[in-house]
Amino acid sequence: MTDSAFQPTQPAATAVADEPHDDYLWLEDIHAEEALDWVKAQNALTEDAFQDADFEQTAAKILAILDSEDKIPGVVKRGAFYYNFWRDAQHPRGLWRRTTWESYTSDATEWEVLLDVDALAAAEGTPWVFSGVTLLKPADPTEPYERALVKLSPDGGDAVTVREFRLSTLSFLATPEGFELPLAKTSVVWDGPDALYVASNFGPESLTKSGYARTVRRLVRGQSLKEAPEVFSVPEDHVLAAVSKDNTRGFERVFATDAVDFFTSRTYVLAADGSWELIDVPEDASVDLHHDWLLVSPRLEWELPGQTVPAGSLVVADWEAWRAGSREVTFIFEHDDAASLEGWSFTKDFLLLNTLRDVSSQILVADPQNGWKTRVLELGEPLSSSSAGAVDEEDPETANDIWLTTTGHLTPTTLLRATLNGDDSVDILYRDENPSPEAASPVVVKSAPSFFDSSQFEATQHFAISADGTRVPYFQVSPKDMPLDGDNPVLMNGYGGFLISLSPSYLGSIGATWLDRETPSGRKASYVVANIRGGGEYGPRWHSAALKENRHRAYEDFAAVAKDLIARGVTKPERLAASGGSNGGLLMGNMITSYPELFGAISCGVPLLDMRRYTKLSAGHSWVAEYGDPDVPEEWEFIKTFSPYHLLDATGGSENHNGTEGEHERRAPASYFWTATSDDRVGPVQARKMAAKMRELGYRDVWFHEDLDGGHSGASDNRQAARNSARSQRFLWHYIGQ
Repeated sequence: MTDSAFQPTQPAATAVADEPHDDYLWLEDIHAEEALDWVKAQNALTEDAFQDADFEQTAAKILAILDSEDKIPGVVKRGAFYYNFWRDAQHPRGLWRRTTWESYTSDATEWEVLLDVDALAAAEGTPWVFSGVTLLKPADPTEPYERALVKLSPDGGDAVTVREFRLSTLSFLATPEGFELPLAKTSVVWDGPDALYVASNFGPESLTKSGYARTVRRLVRGQSLKEAPEVFSVPEDHVLAAVSKDNTRGFERVFATDAVDFFTSRTYVLAADGSWELIDVPEDASVDLHHDWLLVSPRLEWELPGQTVPAGSLVVADWEAWRAGSREVTFIFEHDDAASLEGWSFTKDFLLLNTLRDVSSQILVADPQNGWKTRVLELGEPLSSSSAGAVDEEDPETANDIWLTTTGHLTPTTLLRATLNGDDSVDILYRDENPSPEAASPVVVKSAPSFFDSSQFEATQHFAISADGTRVPYFQVSPKDMPLDGDNPVLMNGYGGFLISLSPSYLGSIGATWLDRETPSGRKASYVVANIRGGGEYGPRWHSAALKENRHRAYEDFAAVAKDLIARGVTKPERLAASGGSNGGLLMGNMITSYPELFGAISCGVPLLDMRRYTKLSAGHSWVAEYGDPDVPEEWEFIKTFSPYHLLDATGGSENHNGTEGEHERRAPASYFWTATSDDRVGPVQARKMAAKMRELGYRDVWFHEDLDGGHSGASDNRQAARNSARSQRFLWHYIGQ
């Protein structure tokens, strides 16, 4: 379908010097009347085409799952209470609430509502989106938590206002008595009851090129931001400055971070004389100072006197000895080709390590008192995800307690609680002040419900061979006994960037909607997750393999998985769809432009696409370490090879006969671009420009939709999230499921 509403009706803006000609710069003026008129026209076309009865039914199913009151309410322990943020049908913007452990583990949890965001939005006439909260830890452990900093976004974007909240009165504290910070991309931490460290937009020259805070100020109660003195700053071409605080009693420390780029940073600790002391570790490393220990996990290989620390490993050193010049370290986790370290946390006596081995979870417990010896915590099944985290190491009642969650593509999430013991045993307990004999046996704390009949399906792992011979893992969820004749509809998903891993997780809404679909011949759909390079599935080496000039490897990996699915008879191009968002949207753009023969339809969400101008749009400059700098001529030479917006020109638009004699059209899968006006991270303009350009170049079946709010997630509430997902599914099924 070709429609004149897809064609730009305004003259092109003047191109920036030394940049390729661009007829669609006028769409970069996000809130301009002409640009928004274009958006409204595209929205109308897409909604008319795909928001039918099937769409409404799918959206309703997804919304029912998102709003389900049977979901596990995730909690965090602060003092005597367990805090949770919750959305459901009656509270679409959400409730910040808390409960006790006894109530949480009961069949009917009683919650104390602290903040009703829907009521606040109605009272203030602003559609607030809850963006998180920071509680002030009381100096006296016997005192209750009383003060909080609540972050609220007016549109779901990254910019927030920060307001002080009192738990005793359940009300905001107005200035000048309380803290209240204006709308900006702000990070803030408490420094005692009457001071904050604030990284924000303080006016001219206070932001980096990435749009984040370049300076940090210490704000004392009663001061204005202008009066607050600057305590830390970074150069303008770095990503951001931040200050954090470790409030562990007896080990209170203040840290400053200079994020040089997305993967390198310098960490400082505030010395007794008020100066910042640099922690002498590689700038590419993750660093943690806990009690008397310094933990370091380098992204690149690290040479120390007499030994080498492989990339992705974790070592520990005595902090005071390190400061004095010692470089003696103890290995806790040594990276190998099959494993990766996802994260760690401390209980009072142990260190928990969350790791992956061939993209399935493995939890390790390290004992500092036994030379950091590790043991495997047996939990979960093959091809599953498990995670562990400390509950509250400073509370004697919970000092060695940990949260345990397990999930899989076909297995709903389960939440357990464990107590670690020094004799290599783990008691998985349901803690009760008056435990019964039954409570001493393993008991599940919470279980999420099943939202679809998983007995019809099986989850398997496979490996494709990429263009350079690399084995690339992928998960496949398909109907049992599925015929391998190529006629099965399949949806692929991928990301491949920023060290992010796509490990197994329950396919609640996907299972109830996508996997429930059938073609006219009765074939059920399948779902595939590709663990391509650029992600963190095998640690830093897997990520580094697809950086900058090697970016094409991520796209070759995804294409290799598609080819493997076709070669195995799982599907064929006409039945194969793909979806991805953000960096995954860039992946989708490259599938559209470089591998069009492999796919029938592609959904591309909140994407990067114009890699010539991405550093000038929203927070784009912060990702130079991932993609390269297009303003450096030699780097633009490789960036343009994975810039979908420019590949539309570079490929010359391979032609594909459309079935009408004498007519030819440029070849691409059916393409759907979706975004949000309020996305202040990637921004909506790249999706706008890509859709407009493809239509003018003659590509058929190009669709676009832009929500006004929702930020980079594309959704301010569950209803919007449900409709976004349903619209994408309806589009994809239209092209591959008929």
